Amino acid sequence: MAKKAQKRLPRRREEFTYHGHTIEDLQQMGISELLPIMPARARRKFERGLSREHEKLLADVRSGDGRIRTHLRDMIVMPEMVGRTIEIHNGREFQKVEIQPEAIFHYLGEFALTRKKVVHGSAGIGATRSSKYVPLK
Repeated sequence: MAKKAQKRLPRRREEFTYHGHTIEDLQQMGISELLPIMPARARRKFERGLSREHEKLLADVRSGDGRIRTHLRDMIVMPEMVGRTIEIHNGREFQKVEIQPEAIFHYLGEFALTRKKVVHGSAGIGATRSSKYVPLK
């Protein structure tokens, strides 16, 4: 009646796919082949055309030399950016962001937050009713 102790194997992470395409397939596709599987907002941006700055950023990513720093928070993450470290400006400093496959077709700005988490201090004397009680010893 003793149950056999089964050894649990760690869950194997599945290979990333986007709409049934592997990351290698996505990297081999051209812009015209990527358009039908892009979300609507990203598709609209590419159909309207990229600015000179956006084209230069894509060229820097494709050339692959040196570090990449950008203020272009509205750039869409393309499959060729996966695995690269891009420094994105958050308004005060550049934050290093390693582009993961799950980030494809999101904006760069989503990964470099512009606001810090609010950390409140403790209440001062007289701030609350309970702070009026101060023990003598």
